[in-house]
Amino acid sequence: MTQAAFLNPSDAVVSTHAGTIAGERFQVLDSWRGICALLVALFHFPTASAISQSAFIGSSYLFVDFFFVLSGFVIAGSYADRLGQPAEVARFALVRFGRIYPLHLIMLAAFAGFELLRLMLPQLHGTGAAPFTGGFDLKSLLANLLLLQGMGFEDHLTWNAPSWSISAEFFAYLLFAGVVFIAGARAWIWLVAAAITAPLFLLGFSIHHMDVSYDFGFIRCLYGFSLGALLAWFQHDSIAGARQLLARSGPRLSWTLAEIVMVAVIVLFVSLAGSNDFGIAAPLVFALALFLFAHEGGWISALLRAPFMLTLGALSYSIYMVHIFVQARLINVAGLVEHKLGLGLVGDIMLRGSPATGFGTGWAGTVAIVVMLVATIAASWITWRFIEIPAMTRFRRLSKRI
Repeated sequence: MTQAAFLNPSDAVVSTHAGTIAGERFQVLDSWRGICALLVALFHFPTASAISQSAFIGSSYLFVDFFFVLSGFVIAGSYADRLGQPAEVARFALVRFGRIYPLHLIMLAAFAGFELLRLMLPQLHGTGAAPFTGGFDLKSLLANLLLLQGMGFEDHLTWNAPSWSISAEFFAYLLFAGVVFIAGARAWIWLVAAAITAPLFLLGFSIHHMDVSYDFGFIRCLYGFSLGALLAWFQHDSIAGARQLLARSGPRLSWTLAEIVMVAVIVLFVSLAGSNDFGIAAPLVFALALFLFAHEGGWISALLRAPFMLTLGALSYSIYMVHIFVQARLINVAGLVEHKLGLGLVGDIMLRGSPATGFGTGWAGTVAIVVMLVATIAASWITWRFIEIPAMTRFRRLSKRI
């Protein structure tokens, strides 16, 4: 896998918005965002444990496509009828920029700060590339500052590698706003065209098909985003009506069975399709899952409305953006402990057929996964509380002045 080889890799675009359409909250979809963000974090964490080596986790980079589909669904449902004036488009762009960029900038600063630390402390160099080289050079830093790292300007993953997806998504936002502003009620025609041509482009021009990021990441994003937008364009009213009926009658057995089957389909599909051409169908599978769980009709949906799951949903963007930095620092710390005590915590491993530096088998790998997840969630709460929320508030206020 092209992304698995970079311990600063793949996906998660994490949906960078709350799951609300026309004042209606899709709580279960929020929880799904949190689950998918953690699965992407597991995909990137190098251990020789059975969890990391499993086919499902090894193909969980596909869950970034769930974020793209959900992004299109929520953005289209919230803004499709609110982009008819230049001022509305400007407000939209400012709010979306304020949603993704502040945390992106903070994480870039964190990575750059660590490179400076490596520069000043030779003992931190390790066996890797010299500071500010490889995926952390100054030229690629400029591309990341300009949100161009997912638009084909780079030839490898750089800095906070998963951020390629927010680069692609931001420009998908702008394209969507432009199409709706120009085409109005006929914008759905352009969405259909994108949903058809994008996968054909990936099949024809990408040797990795869905496993693309810095190169064809925008096309991949456009594929899922368009499907989600079309779902909102044509199905939101029927979903809302069904949810009102379900709210009065409670969860039904048929919906629960459908949700169980859908979860099984997702697990089976991701496990089997992540390393071959069938992965091109991922946005279609996730669009179907999104449609089903948007109804919130079964007992799985009821579980996903639990407070802890909703908290994960709220933290999903932070989880996506901080997990690589947290993972890399855990490996640094474990490497120092290994050097001093020789406990066999980290070393050279094979991760899904590729050499990597990570945690070993047995207790070390399993404990490392638990520690990583706890540390990632804790760090994500901090960035959500002190970066995301203040930034969203500030940019919304700014948008009202336009």
